Amino acid sequence: MTNPAPKTALVIGATGSFGGHAVAALLKHGWSIRALARDPDAAMAKTGDHMPIDWIKGDSMNAADVIAAAQGAQVIVQAANPPAYRNWAGTVMPMMRAVLAAAEQTGARVVLPTSVYNFAPDSGALIPETAPQAPATRKGKIRVEVEAMFREASGRGVRTLVVRAGDFFGPAAPNSALGWLTVRAKGRVRSVYRPGPLDVGHCWAYLPDMAETMARLLDREDGLAAFDVFHFAGHWLERGDEMGASIRRATHQPRLPIRAFPYIMVYALAPFVETMREMIEMRYLWTRPIGLDNTKLVRFLGEEPHTPLDQAIRTSLADMGCLGEIELASGFGAAVVA
Repeated sequence: MTNPAPKTALVIGATGSFGGHAVAALLKHGWSIRALARDPDAAMAKTGDHMPIDWIKGDSMNAADVIAAAQGAQVIVQAANPPAYRNWAGTVMPMMRAVLAAAEQTGARVVLPTSVYNFAPDSGALIPETAPQAPATRKGKIRVEVEAMFREASGRGVRTLVVRAGDFFGPAAPNSALGWLTVRAKGRVRSVYRPGPLDVGHCWAYLPDMAETMARLLDREDGLAAFDVFHFAGHWLERGDEMGASIRRATHQPRLPIRAFPYIMVYALAPFVETMREMIEMRYLWTRPIGLDNTKLVRFLGEEPHTPLDQAIRTSLADMGCLGEIELASGFGAAVVA
């Protein structure tokens, strides 16, 4: 009996929120991991010795670097994003063009983890993959342009898997919304912000579940279309205070204050801070119910990986240092904080 051919995935953005979880999920599913970094030593120090990653020096916006790193890989996971919403116009498209060039050269399937930015504010709580894309923001227009570019490239033999999800959160995700929705001091959560009206739902994606979904989809390569899109429903919270209620339960603080988010401070800082301006542009995500229909995903995989909300919140807060010493779930976040 012969051993199966080794599977290699190039992960761009392996030290980031989704990228780190993608590495952990792919390793679990038998992939060898290669990762691109401007400073491999710093990247290796961040992920630690427990992550068997072949680090390659290079710039994700340089097509030649990405092409070289992708040689022999069957998959390229493009998980890099501009930090803190900054300079999307100047960074996202160059990175995507570099990945596309590498896919054309090597034949690797591209994986694009993406968001609900593509859809209009009135798209509703159950958006299917076939819904029209009518973005209301600059970042949404860029997302639409990216998907259109890879969809067009499928006619030239480029294979792409788009996994769309709501607001990311989880361990080892310092830029998730939990960071600015919680007020923390001395190792405890002191209060929680509610960023939208009570009667507006919100779509959340627990990163370990989303990464596991990606890995399972890649295991089914023979059933994927050349350009395929799957919506990951994650946690749909009907009320604006449900996240705060889960944080109360996870921290064992039933009286933990839940307050309306002080947007007045964001507007005051916006003229001076780019991140604040970007937050204002994306505020509609908290004032309108925008969620995803995972019917296609469940039909294809049989189920959507789903960690109970309170468990997911507890693991995420523990990674943020808010719960003291508790046993963490296995995965990238647990390994990082161990």
